[in-house]
Amino acid sequence: MKIVIADKSHTVYADIICKTIEDAAQVRGTGIAKRQPTYIISKIENGNAVIALKDNKFAGFCYIESWSHGKFVANSGLIVHPDFRNQGLAKQIKTVIFEHSRTKFPNAKVFSITTGLAVMKMNSNLGYKPVTFSELTDDQSFWNGCQTCKNYDVLQRTEQKMCLCTGMLYDPSKKKGKESSNHKYDKKVWTRLKSIKQSRFLKKDKT
Repeated sequence: MKIVIADKSHTVYADIICKTIEDAAQVRGTGIAKRQPTYIISKIENGNAVIALKDNKFAGFCYIESWSHGKFVANSGLIVHPDFRNQGLAKQIKTVIFEHSRTKFPNAKVFSITTGLAVMKMNSNLGYKPVTFSELTDDQSFWNGCQTCKNYDVLQRTEQKMCLCTGMLYDPSKKKGKESSNHKYDKKVWTRLKSIKQSRFLKKDKT
């Protein structure tokens, strides 16, 4: 298995990347905004993506998005092909794309919105902290990207203040000491938070 910064030679994987993202969204029933091959290709050609390959077979992918004139960046579209799941690959890809983001945008705040407990754990291990949506980018083009998510109506109803996703932020300007590096991920707390959000927002959809 190799995980590399994607270049033009990897644009041939754009279709399968999009298909894998779409299939995963349907299985999960939430999150993962749909992407088009042309968009994925642009990320690859600009050096803003990493790809995992096993003997030239697509295994996983993630890309960087920049917002608010480079003040914020997000690692988006993290996906692992079904043939390579449950092998710790997502964590490896997440680590590589995070380090790549820090190299390309050293002063940017790195943020994430996700419903996935596994992603929350990976983010916590990298130094992300849970934050309100008001602490994330106010670039409307980012939030417009949520329109293909089935829960977009929740985001609209709350005037973009909250959704089923949890906002997480890595701020390079904050002092990182021993306490930060030993930050523990409590699955029970995150599971409870996710359950509360689903109960609060999805209940309204049925009335």
